Amino acid sequence: MSVLNSIQDYSVLIVDDEPHIGTVLVQLFELEGIKAIATTEPKGIAKLLHKDWAGMVISDVNMPHLDGISLMQQIRLQDPDLPVVLLTGFGDIAMAVNALKQGAYDFLEKPFNNEHILDVVKRALDKRSLTLENRKLKKDLQSQSVPGPRILGNSVGINRMRHIITQVIDTPADVLIEGETGTGKELVARYLHDHSSRNQANFVAINCGAIPENLIESELFGAEAGAFTGVDKMRIGKFEYANGGTLFLDEIESTPLSLQVKLLRVLEDRKVERLGSNKSINLDIRVIAATKVDLKSLCDTGEFRQDLLYRLNLVTVPIPPLRDRREDIPLLFLHFARVASARYHKALIALNAEQNAILTSHDWPGNVRELRNLAERFVLLGGEAAFAGTLGNTPSLHSSMSLLQRVEFFERVLIEEALSHNKGSIKLTMEQLELPRKTLYDKMRKYDLDRKQYINSDD
Repeated sequence: MSVLNSIQDYSVLIVDDEPHIGTVLVQLFELEGIKAIATTEPKGIAKLLHKDWAGMVISDVNMPHLDGISLMQQIRLQDPDLPVVLLTGFGDIAMAVNALKQGAYDFLEKPFNNEHILDVVKRALDKRSLTLENRKLKKDLQSQSVPGPRILGNSVGINRMRHIITQVIDTPADVLIEGETGTGKELVARYLHDHSSRNQANFVAINCGAIPENLIESELFGAEAGAFTGVDKMRIGKFEYANGGTLFLDEIESTPLSLQVKLLRVLEDRKVERLGSNKSINLDIRVIAATKVDLKSLCDTGEFRQDLLYRLNLVTVPIPPLRDRREDIPLLFLHFARVASARYHKALIALNAEQNAILTSHDWPGNVRELRNLAERFVLLGGEAAFAGTLGNTPSLHSSMSLLQRVEFFERVLIEEALSHNKGSIKLTMEQLELPRKTLYDKMRKYDLDRKQYINSDD
C-alpha cells in the first residue's frame, strides 16, 4: 500500500515487505489510540520525514529493495533524533548491537510480544514529543535573545501574536498590524524585518498621518526633477528606497482616498512610477501596514477603500493592549528600567509590593509607551516621585479580579519582590518569605517565575 502522500498525518510509520505484519501492527496500535500506517515500500520514505514530524518509524531489517539499516541511516541524515525501531526474524545479536550503535532506538525480534512492542513505541513517542518540545523552547529562547527588536511577554495574546509572526516571517505576504496607540506596532514591524531574510536591505518607515496630503504621494512614489513646482532634482520615493526590504506604512487609515487607488495598484503590480515619469520600477518588497482603528468600519463609511483593505489584510497581526496582558507588565517594566539604567548611568532599584500592585492594576491607556515612560521616570527620579500622581497612590486592584485572583496576585508580587531583592538567590528568598524550598519552587513554577531574570536586577 502506498503512503507517500499521507505520512505526516500519522504517529507511527511501519515499513515491512510482509503486508500482514504491517496490518497486524496498525490494528494493535489503533486499539491503543495510536495513529499508525504501514507500507511495503521503503524507497523515498526518508525524504518525507521532516524534522518537525511528531512520529517514529518501525522497520523490518531484511527487505529486498532497501534494508532496514540503510533506511535508518537515510532517516538519521534527515533527523538524527527521530526514533527508529528495527524488526528482524533472525536472532542475530551482533546485528542488534551494531544497529543500536548506529542509532536505532531499539531492536526487536519476530515474532514480537504485543505488550513489549507497545511499551517500546509509547516510550519512543514520548521521547519524540520531548525532543520536539525542547527544540521549540530552544528556538523560542534564541528568538528572545538575538540582537535587535524583541517581543517580550508570555501572555496568551502575545504568544498567539508571536505564533502568527513566526508563520509568516519569511513569506512575501504583506501584513496588517492592528493595535491601539502605544502598543508597539513599529516594534513588531521591525521584528518582522530584522528576523527575516530581508534584514540586510532597508527597513523604511513612514507615518501616513504625519505628512501633508499634497506631499505624501511624492514621499511614497518619488518624483522626477521638474515633476511639479519645487522639485528641482530627482527624488527617490519610500517604495523604491525600500526595494529588497520592508516598507512600513504606519497609520494607514490616514491615507487620502485619492492616494489609496494608486497605493492599491502598486501593491498588486509590485511596480512603482516616480511622479513625472513613465518608467516602471519593479519592486521586491514586503509592505507592512499598521492601524489603530477598525478599518472595516471606515470601509462602511466610505473613508477607506474595501479593495485596499482586502489587499493589506492577507495576514493580520493583532497586538493586545497592555490591560489584556497584565502578567507581562512586571517583565516589561524590568526590561525598560534596565535599558534606562544603562542609558542614564543610574542604579536600578527594585519595585516594592505597593508599586507592583499599582503597575498591575492600572488600565494603561497609553499601553507599552506609557509603561516605558514610567520606567524611565522611575530610574531617573526614584519610585516615590515617579509614582506620585501618575497612576494613583493606592494599589487598588482591578475590579474584575476575584478574591482568589487577588490573593494569587499579591502572592506573586511578594515572591517577585523577594527574588529581586535577593538577586535571584533561592536560599535568601526562602528565608525572607519563611517558605520551605519545595513550596517556593512550586509557587515559582505556578507563576512562571525564573530566578535567572532577577540575578542581575541591580546591575
